[in-house]
Formats: sequence, structure tokens, C-alpha cells
Amino acid sequence: MREILFQEIDQLYDEMVQMRRYLHQYPELSFYEFKTAAFIQDQYKLLNIPFQANVGDNGVVATLQGAKTGKTVALRADFDGLPIQDEKTAAYKSQNHGVMHACGHDGHTTTLLAVAKVLKKYQHELAGNVVFIHQHAEELAPGGAQPMIKEGVLDNVDVVYGTHLWTNTPYGVVQTAPGNFMAAADKFTINIQGKGGHGGMPHQTKDPIVVGSQIVTNLQQIISRRIDPLDTAVLSIGSFHAGNAYNVIPDSTTIEGTVRTFDQSLQQFIIDEMAKIIKGTCTAYDVDYQFDYAKGYQPVVNDPEHAEKVLVAAKSVEDVEKAEMVEPSMTGEDFAYYLQEKPGAFFFTGAQIKNGFVPHHHPLFDFDERAMKIAAKTLIAATLNVNQL
Repeated sequence: MREILFQEIDQLYDEMVQMRRYLHQYPELSFYEFKTAAFIQDQYKLLNIPFQANVGDNGVVATLQGAKTGKTVALRADFDGLPIQDEKTAAYKSQNHGVMHACGHDGHTTTLLAVAKVLKKYQHELAGNVVFIHQHAEELAPGGAQPMIKEGVLDNVDVVYGTHLWTNTPYGVVQTAPGNFMAAADKFTINIQGKGGHGGMPHQTKDPIVVGSQIVTNLQQIISRRIDPLDTAVLSIGSFHAGNAYNVIPDSTTIEGTVRTFDQSLQQFIIDEMAKIIKGTCTAYDVDYQFDYAKGYQPVVNDPEHAEKVLVAAKSVEDVEKAEMVEPSMTGEDFAYYLQEKPGAFFFTGAQIKNGFVPHHHPLFDFDERAMKIAAKTLIAATLNVNQL
């Protein structure tokens, strides 16, 4: 049965590419994916698979009941875009100004719909049930996973799997990890209120740029000097904004950044250290400040048994050259919340374009579309393995 299903995916490939490119042209931002959700619903109507709409807001959940008894497997794909202007020259570049599928969610959606179509065709031979979770708003915390879970998408589910088409990984490679796989992803903002003035008379000011620069330098010492080198954590500054003239010292500065961790106690330690450094530095320079810290998605922690099962499934796919366990990534994903409720695993499907690598969340982002076949086949194989088919 497995080989037949794999052949069906191969035969669907041209249709998958066409669907993915259509979705790529019409991306929508998190929590506003109304047309995309309607498109997904239309596909399930065509497949005659029952579904629920507006789950947790814009989510879509379809359920395929196998003809034989067995366990229920949930498969998840996200479908929101990013606030990025598509700068590709491809014919299928985004038609929605300032919005782009710059992370592969168009491919995730296409992959899951292809899996649904193939499994529906062989529903009479399928054991157990398959729940297809199409999740909105992965890119923007608080995300779509938690509200969908609260509405019961994992009720009666035994196992949950998901994949990310990953351009950091070569095509033909599938990667996962037992336990920690992706990090908790937090955001912080520091607003410094000083006293602006003439650039030629700095002694009359309280320069927020100098204070902010000192804070940025001091914050880096949390990781390098306050944390055990064997622990894993990241603190990165991504934004530093102040002023708009070369000869004017501004009144205020805004700094934004992210912290990535796997351990909650370490996460809290970093928050506490940041608060002390920011307070101490601002006190020394006699300026006011506001420190806002927002905890984002929790770490993605795979069930070791199911992480291994994913690799076993991937190794049964002819196009997979390597299926391997890897070190955790410091990127974040709200798939974490599914794994807090049910056993399962998340994995990367290598989608790097040969000699044309562009990272995720980049205006020129694209991926090797053949990876959708590998992702679909791996998800199918993993689903069948749960019920030993």
C-alpha cells in the first residue's frame, strides 16, 4: 500500500506545484488568512472529506475516517504569510503588496492537501483516522495553535506529526531530534528616555544612544559570562532606533531583540539578569527606561520514540538520501503546543535550492518544490507506521 500511495504523490506533483504557486501569489498575514482558509475548505469539499471551519479563528480541520479500526494520527500544516515584500522575479511572485510566503507555508498547505487527497482515494484500506490540521497564524504570537487546541483539535488524537520545508537543509535530507528540537522564542523591547539636544553640546544632554549602546554591550555578557557554557541560550539585538538627524542627539532610543532558550529556569534567569543590567545602566546615566519582555512560543520537544519513527518513515522514501538526528535549532515554532498535549514529532524536510540558497524570512525566499513530495511521503509513511500498515 505504501508504494502505491507514494506513486500517487508522484503523479500529483505537477498539480502540487501549480497549487503551491497559486498560494504563493496570494499570501495573507497572520489572523487575516480568510481567502486562504476558504481555499482550503474548497479543497476538502472537492475531496468530500468532512471539515470544520473557523477553528480557533481561521483554522480548518478535516477528518478522514479509515475503514478499519486503529489509532488517530493528526498532521498539521500552517498557512499564514509574512509582512515582507516579495522581490523575486519568478512568475509566481506575490501579488499582494508587502505580504509574502517567505517561510514555506504555501508548501506546507499544498503538501497536507496532497496527503489528504491520496489517503481519501484509499480510505477503504486505511486503518484508524487521520486529522488534517490547517493552522493559521504561526508567524505571529500568540499564534494559532493554542486556540485550535482549546477548541478540541487534538481530542481523541493519539499521535501528532508536522514538518517544515527547511532551506537551511539540502534537498533529500530529513532531520529531527529526540527531545529538544526548536527553542522557546521570546521578544523584548527597551525604551530609553533621555534628554536630547545639540550634537555640538552633548554635555547639556542625557544621550540615550550612548546609554543604549552600553546596554547592548552589557547584555551580551549574560550569555558569555553569566551562563554555563554547556547550557544553550541566545540573546540577540535585532533593532536599535534613535533620532533622524546627524547633528541632533535624540530624546529617546528603542531597542528590540530576542531570547532563545530550552529551559524555563534558564529563561527566567536571563530575564532577571537583563532587568538588573538595564536598571543599573540607566540609573548610572540618570535616564528613565521601560523594559517589556514577552514570552513567545515554548520549546518544541519531540517524543524520542516518534522522532525515531519519523526517520524510519523517511528512510522508506526513495528520494531521501539521508535521514538523521541533528542538534536542536534556536528557531521557534508553535507546534510546541501540540507536543505538550500529545506524543509526536516535528521534523525538517530539506528544501534548499542547489546553488541558490536564500534563508527563511528573506525577500528572495524560495524552496525546492520537489521537497513537497518527500514531505508528503514521509508524513504518509509515518501515519501508516502508527497503525502498522
